[in-house]
Amino acid sequence: MTVTGAHQEAGGPTTRGMWWWERRRSAVLDIGLALVSALECALEGVTFAGDVRMPVPLGVLFGLLAGSVLILRRRSPIAVVLVAIALTPAAMGFLLGIVGLYTLAASEVPRRITAALAGMSLVGTLIVTFVRTGQSLGEADPDFDPGSWYVPLVSVFVALGLTAPPVLLGLYIGARRRLMESLRERNDSLERELSLLADRAEERAEWARTEERTRIAREMHDVVAHRVSLMVVHAAALQAVAPKDPAKAVKNAALVGDMGRQALTELREMLGVLRAADQVKAPPAASGAHAGTGGAVPLAAVAQAAAAAAAAASSGAQAAEDGPCLAELEELVDQSRAAGMVVEMLVDGEPRTYAPEVEQTAYRVVQEALTNVHKHAAGAKVRVRLAHRGDEVAMQVENGAPGSDGAAGAARLPSGGNGLVGMRERVQALGGVFVSGPTDAGGFRVSAVLPGREA
Repeated sequence: MTVTGAHQEAGGPTTRGMWWWERRRSAVLDIGLALVSALECALEGVTFAGDVRMPVPLGVLFGLLAGSVLILRRRSPIAVVLVAIALTPAAMGFLLGIVGLYTLAASEVPRRITAALAGMSLVGTLIVTFVRTGQSLGEADPDFDPGSWYVPLVSVFVALGLTAPPVLLGLYIGARRRLMESLRERNDSLERELSLLADRAEERAEWARTEERTRIAREMHDVVAHRVSLMVVHAAALQAVAPKDPAKAVKNAALVGDMGRQALTELREMLGVLRAADQVKAPPAASGAHAGTGGAVPLAAVAQAAAAAAAAASSGAQAAEDGPCLAELEELVDQSRAAGMVVEMLVDGEPRTYAPEVEQTAYRVVQEALTNVHKHAAGAKVRVRLAHRGDEVAMQVENGAPGSDGAAGAARLPSGGNGLVGMRERVQALGGVFVSGPTDAGGFRVSAVLPGREA
C-alpha cells in the first residue's frame, strides 16, 4: 500500500523535492535514518551470521539491505513494518521497527491495518524476547532460578517498550496533523466567506448609494421644476401686466421672490443630506489592514460596507421625515392658483396621518402633476382629488384641454422628460400603483394609489 507524504509535519511551507518527498528536509531526514538503520542492521548481521553459520560478509550485506528499507517509510510504511517484523527473529532492525511503527500510526493508513501490524510486531517481539531471555539465563548460570514470572514479565516489558511508545506517539502526531489541516481549511473557508460577505456588503452599499442618489435627483427635479416653473409663469405674467396694472405686477414680483427663497431652502436641505452621506468614508487603517493580510478580508471591511449601506438608508429615511406632507397640499394648490391656474381640490374620507415616505410621495405626485400642467397645458382647468380609504390613500390630478392664455404660453417652459418616470418610481417603490395618460376631453390625467401605512 502506497502512502505519499503521509508523514509531513504540520506547518511550514512545502517545497517540491525529489521522488515522493515534498520537502527536501524530509528527504534528508529519511536518508539519514536509513543510513543509521543500515549501519545498525549491518552490525547486528555479524551476530546473525554467526548464529546461522553463514559468512559474515553475507550477513553484513543482508543487514545493510534490510536496514536501508527505512528510506521508504513515507512511500510505503506498511512494507517497512513488515520487513521489521520479518527481522524480529534475527534480533535485527530495532530502529527500523520503531520508526516504521511510528510512521504507520501517523499516516493515513486505516486504523485496523495499523492495529493488526502493531499487534503482529508486539507478538513477534514478545515471543523472540521470551525465547532469547530464557536461553540467556540458561547459558549464564544453570543453577540460577529467578522464578517462573521473571522471563514472561521481562518479555512483556520489552515488547511493550518497543511497540507501544512509537504507536501512541504516531497516533498523537497524526491526529494533531489532521486537526491542523482541518483548522487551516476552516480558516481558508472563513476567509472566503468573509470575502463574499464583504463583496455583498459592498454591493448593497453601492446599491443603497445609487438609490439615494436617484432619490435626491427626483427630489431636486421636483423642487426645481415646480418652483422654477411657477417663477417663470409669474415672471411671464409680470411682464404682461406690468404696463397695465403696476399693483398686480408688484404682487407677482413678491410671489416670485417667495418661491425663489423656498426653492433655495429646499435645495440647501437636500445638499445637506448629500454632504452627510459623503462623510461616510473608509478609514485608512482598514484598507491598510486588508492589504497587509495577503488577501484576507478583515471584519472591519464588512462592517464598513454595511455601515455605508446603513448610512445611505438612514439619510433617505431622515430626508423622508423632513420632507413635505399631505397637510401642505392646500398651500401647494394655492401657489398654482396664485399663478393664474384654476384649480379645484376635493378631499374624500377622513384625513389622517400616514408614514412620512407615504405622505412625501403623495405630495410629490400632486406637485409634479401640477408642474406638468404649468408646462404643457397653460390655462387649463385642473381638478385635484385626494381620497383617504381603509388601507390606502389615492390621489388624482386631471386637467382639461390647454387654454389660450397668452401670458402663460409665452413662458415657454422646457420639459426634462423625467417627471412621469420619477412619479412612477416613487409610487412603485412603496408598492403602489401609478397610471397616467390623456383623457377623452383632450386633457391629461395622473392617478396614484399608495398603501396607507399610518405613522
